[in-house]
Amino acid sequence: MNLKQLFLVLILFLGLQKANAQHKIYTVIANPGQNASTEIRLNWHQELGSGKSYITYTQTTDKNWKKAVTIEADQSLCSVFDSIYSKRPNGEDFYEDAKFVRNTVTLQDLKPGTQYQYKLTSGTIDVNNDKDIRMFRTAPGSDRWNMGVISDIHVYAPLPDRQKAGMSMIQQLEKQHKQPFDMMLHVGDLSAWGGSYSFWPTLYADSTFSRYVWAGVNGNHDDMTRQHAQSNAFFRNVNNNPDNGYGDQLGVCYYFTYGNTLFVMLNNEAMKSEEGLTEAQQWMKAVVRDNPSKYLVVVSHYQWFMGGDGRSSQYTRWKQLFDELRVDLAISGNNHIYVRTNALYADKETDGSRGTVYIQTPSADNERGQAMGALQYNQDLIRSRWTEGPNTVGALIMSANKKHLKLTLYDRNGKPLDQVMVKPKSHRKRR
Repeated sequence: MNLKQLFLVLILFLGLQKANAQHKIYTVIANPGQNASTEIRLNWHQELGSGKSYITYTQTTDKNWKKAVTIEADQSLCSVFDSIYSKRPNGEDFYEDAKFVRNTVTLQDLKPGTQYQYKLTSGTIDVNNDKDIRMFRTAPGSDRWNMGVISDIHVYAPLPDRQKAGMSMIQQLEKQHKQPFDMMLHVGDLSAWGGSYSFWPTLYADSTFSRYVWAGVNGNHDDMTRQHAQSNAFFRNVNNNPDNGYGDQLGVCYYFTYGNTLFVMLNNEAMKSEEGLTEAQQWMKAVVRDNPSKYLVVVSHYQWFMGGDGRSSQYTRWKQLFDELRVDLAISGNNHIYVRTNALYADKETDGSRGTVYIQTPSADNERGQAMGALQYNQDLIRSRWTEGPNTVGALIMSANKKHLKLTLYDRNGKPLDQVMVKPKSHRKRR
């Protein structure tokens, strides 16, 4: 009997001991599938011994759930967070007690641009008694879509105001947009220590966070423990991203199409060496070659420029490939200072008909922002910078139509601070 078979027998045995019970479900998130118009991927966790787990879903227009479909989740034992040194909300030191069942489901053949409702159950199946109804929306099948863009919330149990600041910023974006978004995009560092499991279910249960499909990248804080150990398994196990990455980056590096836009999601922690960078860039070349699109967007956590003085950072490592692949928009975070260029090609600003617009998001936790000095470097490339200093809260709205992508930066009060239009390139078919 192999390990997986042994685990399934254990779940069945323990589940029979609690056959008449319903069990707590937590750390629920909806992620886009490879084609986000027709596919959504879900992740949720439950305690050991809870038995099998199921999702029941239907369109929200199906008020009585008459057309609902129930699917059994794939289950695996997750222990990657167990016994990691951490902090409780009261500041007490402790070791995480985190062995649980991870459930994943991929819903396919969905209708584009459609709101769905779903229920999750474990133990005895009785969806009629389940009051917890969740929602997700598939991507539109057209050029028109919108999403919020946020990063660097650094959720940390002893300082709950960080999460409050980030969620309030999303609410402010919604207020300015005048309606909920199609999806949310995050640029990493949702958690202060990704290895501290107890931080994740608290964030995911927030009513502002839980109403959206989320796509994002693994930030350096998401990748670490309090004692600076590193693993991409933390990020992987609190998401169910498309497994179309490469090597040990499956579910961490990935790509998906949203309407007519191709998003390529990178993991900086895998690219610190030249060998790691080359492997990531070769993968990205193949992804772009095989997935022609109207817009091409690359998302990565580490900053393109140092916002304090304008020095080049990851821009130096990626600009040549972005020029070659005709990337329309490159989004990063990490530096906690907003920086934006116009379209750049061969180290020069263009009229937007070719070249990449580079944007890095500000922090959103009201605590870990940075001040900036005079712009000493790349004065001919950088067109906008913004920060509130250590207590910075900001985020963006990105919207798409037939003519352009539009990105607008807002502060915590909903004031628009900067805006850029990204033109699509007319040569998306690649040999």
